[in-house]
Amino acid sequence: LDGVQTLFDLDAPPERIETYDNSHIQGAHAIGAMVVAGPEGFEKKHYRTFNIKSQELTPGDDFAMMREVLTRRFKRLAAMDNAERQAAGWPDLVLIDGGAGQLTAAQTVLDELGLSGITLAGIAKGPERNAGRERFFMEGRAPFMLEPRDPVLYYLQRLRDEAHRFAIGTHRARRKTAQGRSPLDEVPGIGAARKRALLRHFGSAKAVSRAGTADLICVKGISASMAKQIYDFFHGGET
Repeated sequence: LDGVQTLFDLDAPPERIETYDNSHIQGAHAIGAMVVAGPEGFEKKHYRTFNIKSQELTPGDDFAMMREVLTRRFKRLAAMDNAERQAAGWPDLVLIDGGAGQLTAAQTVLDELGLSGITLAGIAKGPERNAGRERFFMEGRAPFMLEPRDPVLYYLQRLRDEAHRFAIGTHRARRKTAQGRSPLDEVPGIGAARKRALLRHFGSAKAVSRAGTADLICVKGISASMAKQIYDFFHGGET
C-alpha cells in the first residue's frame, strides 16, 4: 500500500480503497458494483451492489450508470460531518474501471455534491484488453502506465478484476432470477398449485394471458372471481 500511496500522491497508505464497475447486457438488468479493500485485503462485508433505477438512461450508457451509482453512494456521506464520514466508511482512494470518460463522470458527481479530499483514478484496459498495458487516468495528470512487473500494477489489477468479478456475478444471478420468473408469479392470489394447474391446462403463461374467463374457470382450483382477477391482470381491467 506504500506504493499505492506514492503512485496516487496520497497523504498516507490507504485504509479504504473502493473500486467500481458496471455490468449489463445492452442496458438490461444493469447493476453497479463496489468492492472494498484495505490493509487486511478485500473486505467483502462492505461490498455493495446498486440496481440501476433511472428510467431516463439510454441503454448501455456506462457514464450515466456510473453517475447514478456514485451519486447514491456519496449523497448520504455528503451530509455528514468528518467524524460521521469516517465511521460510515470514507474512502482514501476511489478506483473506477474505465478511462477518461468514466473519470469525468465520477468527478462530476463529487463536484456536484461538494465533496473534496477523495482521490479518484480510472484504470482502463490496454490495447486488445491485454493485462499489463493498462492506462491510468487522474484529474490534472496525463494518462500514464506502469511497468508490467510493477507490484503496484498487479495489486491494482486485482482490485479491478475483483470489482469486475463481483459485478458480473451479481448481474448473472439477477438475470437468471428474472428469466426464471413467470408472469403468473405477479398475479395476486396465484400460488404454486394454481400456477401448475394453469400451465398444465394451457401449456404456457402466454396462453393463460390470452384466455377468457370462461376458459379459465375450466381449470381446477380457479373460481369465477379468480378467473376474473387473472383476466383483469393481463388485460388491464378491460371490460
